[in-house]
Amino acid sequence: MDYLIVCLAALIVSALTLFSGFGLGTLLMPVFAIFFPVHIAIAATAVVHLVSNLFKVALVGNNADWGIVLRFGVPAMVTAFLGASLLGIFASMPAIASYSIGEEFYDLTVVKLVIGILIMIFALFDLIPRLAEISFDKRYLVLGGALSGFFGGLSGNQGALRSAFLLKTGLSKEVFIGSGVVCAVITDFARLSVYGVAFYHSWPSELDTEIGGLVIAASLAAFLGTFIGSRLIKKITMRVIRLIVGVMMLGLGMGIATGLV
Repeated sequence: MDYLIVCLAALIVSALTLFSGFGLGTLLMPVFAIFFPVHIAIAATAVVHLVSNLFKVALVGNNADWGIVLRFGVPAMVTAFLGASLLGIFASMPAIASYSIGEEFYDLTVVKLVIGILIMIFALFDLIPRLAEISFDKRYLVLGGALSGFFGGLSGNQGALRSAFLLKTGLSKEVFIGSGVVCAVITDFARLSVYGVAFYHSWPSELDTEIGGLVIAASLAAFLGTFIGSRLIKKITMRVIRLIVGVMMLGLGMGIATGLV
């Protein structure tokens, strides 16, 4: 049953997130966490996330605009480290409120509240037609990459802010998806290079054959989901992509702001 649930989730999420440019880790990690401790679930999800993004690059990376990747992706990667380092400082701040759902307890923090509201505001720019018409000039790509990387590192959700900004630069759906995927891989390598040592130390002792098999199975399912999604790119409109991104960002923002994510 665990293989069925994890693989089905990986297949559906990877197909959907090919268009949105984010969400695989956010949606898949809780599924792994059903069967394994959270830190193991995070490690397993990180591996599937990277493998899935590499496959996406193989399928749609040729559509990437490398000028955008350099001007947006590189600054985002650099400032993501700064945001992630500040996260440790803010994480030590006391919660402003706490609540429980059943036996689970959740904390509301200033950082999560601010980031969650920020993501929800970006979501409205994709969901409300009048706001959706607003666009950013490409000369602001470096600034947009730096800001999205910083706030993404601070919140732990890089992809949402990256997609929100790139959607506003007037890219075609193919270039948006291809460039976003390449930027995601750059971020993944940077992130895993930092956390890889910690994952390595827990891998031999805690990740047994079962979790290893699940990671492989989930990666294969993600391959299939990504392939299915890539077949639908020509049939889907930019408006649909905006709606997918907007709805997912709204849900993610609400989850972060309320401490659920």
